[in-house]
Amino acid sequence: MRNGAVAESLRRQGAPYRIIFGLNLPQLSEIARDFGPDADLAILLRDNTTTRESMLIAPMLYPADSLTAGQAYEWLADAPTTEVIDVACLKLIRHIPEPYEVISRLAGSEIPLHRYAAIRLGANILPDCMDLVEKTARRESQRQDNMTLGACLMLLDDIEWRREECRQDNTEHM
Repeated sequence: MRNGAVAESLRRQGAPYRIIFGLNLPQLSEIARDFGPDADLAILLRDNTTTRESMLIAPMLYPADSLTAGQAYEWLADAPTTEVIDVACLKLIRHIPEPYEVISRLAGSEIPLHRYAAIRLGANILPDCMDLVEKTARRESQRQDNMTLGACLMLLDDIEWRREECRQDNTEHM
C-alpha cells in the first residue's frame, strides 16, 4: 500500500522520516489486525525511526497487557513526532494499569514533546484520574507553549464538559 499524495504532503510539512508510504490509521490498523500482537515485531518497527508507518503501526502490534509504566514512558519519550505520540497513546499506552505514573513523569520534563505526550495520554484515559489530568493540563497551559497549548485547552474543555454532564445527571436523579 502507498498513498503518494499523502506522502508528498507530509514531506512538504517537514515530516522527519526518510521513508513515508502515506498510509492512514485505518489502513495501518487493518495491517496490524492481520499480524496480531507481537512484541518483538512491534519493538523492531518502533526502532525503525526512518519509516513513518513503522513507528505508527508498532503500538498497534505490542501486547498492551505486557507493557509496563517504564516501557510506556520510553515509548513516549523516544517518539519523534506528535503523530507517533497520538497513536501510541490511543492504541497502546492508555491501556496500562498505571498511566498516571507516566503522565506525572512526562509532565515534569523540560522537553515540550514529552509534556505534549503527558497531555495526550491524559486525554486518552479520561474519565479516570480526572483531577490529575486537569491539574497537569492547567499547569501546562500556563506555559503558553505552542506545541501543547491547543491540546491543553481541548482537554480542559473536555473535562469541564464531563463534569457538567455529571452535575446534570446528579440533578436529574434527585
